[in-house]
Amino acid sequence: MPHRSKSVCRLEKTHMREIIKDKQVVQDDWTILQVQEGESPDSVAIASGKIIVPLAVWQAQRSIIGTRSDVGVWLASDERPETLKNDIAALPIIAVDFPKFADGRGYSIAYNLRARLGFTGELRAIGDVLRDQLFYMQRVGFNAFATRPDRNIHDALKGLTDFSDSYQTSWDQKTPLFRRKSSGSSDSQQTSALTVFNSVAGRSTDDNMSPREMSKYSSSKIVTD
Repeated sequence: MPHRSKSVCRLEKTHMREIIKDKQVVQDDWTILQVQEGESPDSVAIASGKIIVPLAVWQAQRSIIGTRSDVGVWLASDERPETLKNDIAALPIIAVDFPKFADGRGYSIAYNLRARLGFTGELRAIGDVLRDQLFYMQRVGFNAFATRPDRNIHDALKGLTDFSDSYQTSWDQKTPLFRRKSSGSSDSQQTSALTVFNSVAGRSTDDNMSPREMSKYSSSKIVTD
């Protein structure tokens, strides 16, 4: 059975809590199911109404719940998104659990769901989700965030706009800054993105950097505390 964070357990017990979806704070009408000790994925009862079930439950009961339009799936950080490749079109929502702030595997799961598997529904981050992650989470395809309930969700919402532009390519921006610059991006966009890049790279805004150097840096992984 995959590891589940304590944050996910708390979510299951909270009804109509607030989440961030499409850059707005909204009421959450989905419930997250966790398999309790002594239960098995193939026999656990699945309530009516909007519910997000673990991958193991979806696999075990797909023949029963696969036709429901109010059932989604959540993935643990050690599970593979490719497991859902035949179900992508039918699922209205997929959630990805972040068992702890520093666990970055969920970013790769989200990116692969969007870019490689073509998922277009709601993609939600759950678990240990904090403001500092949100800007980077939306870059890989998340459009919904169940932030930690002990933090101010309206403050977390501001994290989506911490930066006005980005240098690296990702799901939300297919062209790196130096190519946007060479193709005629506005000076204000270039300056904004370069400021973000220099901040992450620890460089002065007065430093000159060639497109080749910037391209080389873009392939490196940015790690945030």
